Amino acid sequence: MCDVRDLTYPPVVLAATTVFKALGIRFQMRGLEHIPRSGPAVLACNHISYVDFIFGGYAAHKSGRRVRYMAKKEIFDHPLAGPMMRSLHHISVDRSDGLTSYAEALRYLGDGEVVGMFPEATISYTYELKDFKTGAIRLAGEAGVPLIPVVLWGTQRMLPKGRERDFHRGQTLAITVGEPMHPTTQDSFGQTVELKTRMSTLLDETIRAYPERPPAAWWLPKSYGGSAPDASEVEQLYRDERRAKIAQLRKLREEGKA
Repeated sequence: MCDVRDLTYPPVVLAATTVFKALGIRFQMRGLEHIPRSGPAVLACNHISYVDFIFGGYAAHKSGRRVRYMAKKEIFDHPLAGPMMRSLHHISVDRSDGLTSYAEALRYLGDGEVVGMFPEATISYTYELKDFKTGAIRLAGEAGVPLIPVVLWGTQRMLPKGRERDFHRGQTLAITVGEPMHPTTQDSFGQTVELKTRMSTLLDETIRAYPERPPAAWWLPKSYGGSAPDASEVEQLYRDERRAKIAQLRKLREEGKA
């Protein structure tokens, strides 16, 4: 496609790669050959940081592709991030009206685009995989396109959820791309289980190949010797998060802004 949406993408990619060089990021990238150089596809990425869509898109950029990520509407409502997301023609997902964004993603795939999704829907506090939604499988199955699993590791050290950002020089960022799946419209739940299994294996391989695994590191899961929250601690974090959102919404309503 050569419409106006691609006028913004190249300079943004150039700016991002310039920042990567300035930060001295060391990339460990495997499996990029699995991203098709033409034709539609769905990328399914794990979600551990606010910058995951940048680095997931970078993996596809190495194969000459541009990704249109499905992201929650709140990002598009942000005064700074919103205009950028819209200019890159990412897909806004309003959870109260999911069919509209789903139809738009199908249209993009019909136009030969690559659509990016986070099957976990939200960032994982444990940095291991959360439960998966079936949307990625259903979308790829209905469109009849390959689904490419992508695992990111190291992004949680840069811009994590609930912690201070850290963009010190010389960090390593790992991107592992798995072999494509070819979903059908049958048994989306079973195929989603298979997707999660595949991505769990990729994530384990990626963590073990990562050059750093310091004992008790906050960004490393406890199952690998780190001190990231476990499942019970995460439940409390989510409860706190929900309470904060309710309080914020109540305040906005009191101020007449919601």
